Amino acid sequence: MVACKYHQYQIVGRHVPTEKDASPKIYRMKMWATDAVRAKSKFWYFMSLLKKVKRANGQIISCNEILERKPTTVKNYGVWVRYQSRTGYHNMYKEFRDVTMNGAVDQLYCEMGARHRVRASCLQIVKTATIPSNLCKRTAVTMMHDPKVSFPIQQKIVRPISKSLKTVFKYKRPAACMM
Repeated sequence: MVACKYHQYQIVGRHVPTEKDASPKIYRMKMWATDAVRAKSKFWYFMSLLKKVKRANGQIISCNEILERKPTTVKNYGVWVRYQSRTGYHNMYKEFRDVTMNGAVDQLYCEMGARHRVRASCLQIVKTATIPSNLCKRTAVTMMHDPKVSFPIQQKIVRPISKSLKTVFKYKRPAACMM
């Protein structure tokens, strides 16, 4: 199993308490990042834009990684994205099929880089959700919902039954196609 590059973090932070405001408002954000340090950095980036709280006059209360409840069952994930291209900012909705949300976000970053030439720094994940099968829109996801879906073996190579029948050199070429 391949480890996911991106992880989901929950970061809770606030403005530093002052004499004027002894108990400032607490803010919570869910971030996608490669590690906790970058998640905190993204948190301060969005806090400075949205609530005018800088890292210098703010404090982080907690930073926790959010893990999947059932990482063994395949689910449909919907991801709402905002990204910057050469022409401007665009909004997009994408669907993925994976066992974890982290895997779906990894697929998102790979696909956006390949199809749209978007760098990871220019991509902002607005919202993620687990979607039931009847609400899926994209054909790449819906074609896997068929219970009769099959994956036939295209290239079957005959292996020796025992180690004694295995040889390094064969007297004829192997027939790799199915007959």
